[in-house]
Amino acid sequence: MKLFRAVLFCMTSAAIAHASVTHTSFGTLPSGAAVEIYTLKSPAVEIRVMTYGARVVSLATKDRDGKMGDVVLGYANIEGYLGDTKTYFGSVPGRYANRIALGKFTLDGKQYQIPINNAPNALHGGPDGFASRNWTAKEIPNGVEFTLISPDGDQGFPGKMTAHVRYTLEGSTVRIVYSATSDKPTVVNLTNHSYFNLGGEASGTILNEKLTLDADQYTPIDATSIPLGQLAPVAGTPFDFTKPESVGARIGADDVQLKNGSGYDHNLVLRGKSGELRPAAKVYDATSGRVLSVETTEPGVQFYSGNFLDGTLTGISGVKYVQHSGLCLETQHFPDSPNRPNFPSTELKPGQTYHSETTWTFTTEK
Repeated sequence: MKLFRAVLFCMTSAAIAHASVTHTSFGTLPSGAAVEIYTLKSPAVEIRVMTYGARVVSLATKDRDGKMGDVVLGYANIEGYLGDTKTYFGSVPGRYANRIALGKFTLDGKQYQIPINNAPNALHGGPDGFASRNWTAKEIPNGVEFTLISPDGDQGFPGKMTAHVRYTLEGSTVRIVYSATSDKPTVVNLTNHSYFNLGGEASGTILNEKLTLDADQYTPIDATSIPLGQLAPVAGTPFDFTKPESVGARIGADDVQLKNGSGYDHNLVLRGKSGELRPAAKVYDATSGRVLSVETTEPGVQFYSGNFLDGTLTGISGVKYVQHSGLCLETQHFPDSPNRPNFPSTELKPGQTYHSETTWTFTTEK
């Protein structure tokens, strides 16, 4: 009997770990380059990721009744993504995700200028960042690895950088592993910009979803969304999600930080040791019962409540995305770190390898 149980456990574990991987065409870019989309599928989750922007196109998971539903915002075809330069749905922004003040930073005594695309700042690596590049892809066990070579001077950044993003699926957990090297000192900050709606991407807003963030501090911002430099306590503010709270409960509060971000668009300082995989966030949707648990090795997470969605974009299922149709949990280093010596460093030197890891685990609650 013990042997039977041991064999059964091994068989069950193997079944949970295994994900099927298939790929097909997702159209072509104006340059004529082919875009490929990869489908990773387990009994619990199906995630589709494409070469353009190394981005998540859809992510289906079960509700409490076992019904599968897509829980990320996106488009039905490549044309949708090409026509949208503002939302970054599902993409991997880079070289530097989030904002750099005035697009300027100094490294080894030399100043660099990144093109301004979120006046007066540079956002997500500039107007032609990693989110608008067609990465190369190769299948790996349980997933896919995307690779991008960014030449020296690309968008003003120094050094030839080779970046990799690996998506794998094991059971109900999506794992994203980022790595990069450079032949000159540079800066790097990679993340995933998926917008989650656990009720389903066409279900309306995320204001009733319960959010928990493993963060006792955050980085307040100025009116242009650049950090002021200090780490402020969340206690007594609308940014206290140390216990589960509805996203919409305090989003309309008379708070200068909420006004500066037009809602939540702030970096939360995660507990624990940076570089170690640890809890970052949890989201619960009472209607569907779906739960998303996020872990990361990063020091922070940008919580964005979809403030600038305005009903003009039509999503993958034909429904228009209104304000707060999705929320982002962008695991990251802090915004404007190259200009903030007191923030964790984002510098990458030759001979070093940048490494970052984030997991999304999907479960249900009654």
